[in-house]
Order: sequence, then structure tokens, then C-alpha cells
Amino acid sequence: MTIKKVVIDTNVIISALLFGGKPGELILLWENEKIEPLVSKEIIDEYIKVLAYPKFELSKTEIQFLLYHQLLPYFKVIETYPGPVIIRKDPTDDKFVRCALAGNAKVIVSGDIHLLSLKKYQDIHIISPSDFLEIVAD
Repeated sequence: MTIKKVVIDTNVIISALLFGGKPGELILLWENEKIEPLVSKEIIDEYIKVLAYPKFELSKTEIQFLLYHQLLPYFKVIETYPGPVIIRKDPTDDKFVRCALAGNAKVIVSGDIHLLSLKKYQDIHIISPSDFLEIVAD
């Protein structure tokens, strides 16, 4: 299988790192270089912000470990560019589409209703972790 460039939404990253399940299966894919996750500075900032939510009870050290040992060694940082609003109901989700566009990723893996309802933007498919894992398994 060729390495597939993908952008992974924050909710999927949090689920993968903290709760496992289907999203957790993505970790082995990026660790084994079966996929090449792309991120932008804005996406990394959001990952950090959400990991710091009190409900997750993570220390700064734990957040730094996740970031520097489980994400950044495997993720390629992409420079993105501003543009028109893509997701009108939640423009903050545009950062994922912009990252995919800038990095030539064909897939965004998400559990976010606003992104998933878009289904496709240009030649980028927006799919759930389960659907992505089925495609990668083929």
C-alpha cells in the first residue's frame, strides 16, 4: 500500500490518543508509515488546546509527551494559506480543509458533523475513522 497523505481532525486525534477504539487504530498506521498525517500550526494549536481541557485531566508533561512522542515525529507540518470560508456553519473547521489542500491530501478523517456533512471538497474526501480504516485495509 502506498503512503496516503491524510489530515486528521482534532476529535479523532483525541479519541485515538486517549480512548483507543477505532480511532486508536490510526496510531499504528502512522507509526508504521502506512499513512502520512499532515498538520498545520493552527491544527497543532487546536490539538494542544483540546488536550488541555480539564475533563481530560492531563498534566503539561503528559500533553508534551503526546505531542512530542506520539504525534510530531510522525506528522508533517504544512504551511497553509488563508482563503474564502469553506464550512459556513463552522469556519474554524476550514483549517483542516486548507491543510489538505496545501499538502495535497486526498482524505480528511473526521468525526465532526460540519466536516462530514461536506463529504467532499474539490478532490478531498471527508470520511469517518471507520470508513477510512476500511479503505486502508483493502
